[in-house]
Amino acid sequence: MAIADRAPRRLITVDAADGRSHALSDGPVQDVLRDPARPGFALYRVWATDRSPAVALAAREIESMAQSLGAPAGGSVFRILVLPPDASWHDRVTRAEVEAWFRAAGSPEACCSEAQARHPYMQHSRTLDLCVVLEGEATLVLDAGEVTLAPSDTVVQRAARHAWSNRGARPCVIAISSHDARIG
Repeated sequence: MAIADRAPRRLITVDAADGRSHALSDGPVQDVLRDPARPGFALYRVWATDRSPAVALAAREIESMAQSLGAPAGGSVFRILVLPPDASWHDRVTRAEVEAWFRAAGSPEACCSEAQARHPYMQHSRTLDLCVVLEGEATLVLDAGEVTLAPSDTVVQRAARHAWSNRGARPCVIAISSHDARIG
């Protein structure tokens, strides 16, 4: 079964009081943001930290953190992004729907959907993002060009304005680890 067709599985491990490691939980990621304007779009928050060095927070503590496209101040967040094909939504999405998505994602300030933007979902956040394409083909849209990426291709996104586009016929899946960063 393709990753895009199911919630990612999350296995959480821990050392018990006796020092022996074991699986604390094993199941699908429940923490997901969807975009009604892009049917099939899903942004799964797999894990987050609220500082570095990281403290091993409990899953319920992660899920109670406010949603944001950025990372917590001094922390990080790991997500799985499922992008539906652009053809399924691109010609019908409105600027109001795009702005509503960024508000629902807790990051209205990240929205860069001005009229001259190269993609409706252009965004800008204060993060260092480490990305890897898992399935499908993605196009990274930048202000001065585009780069097409295939499975196993990686991106080091250094707080740059960007959007992810799926010009293919099947969903694209990208793993993204975002880290709070200074711009400059």
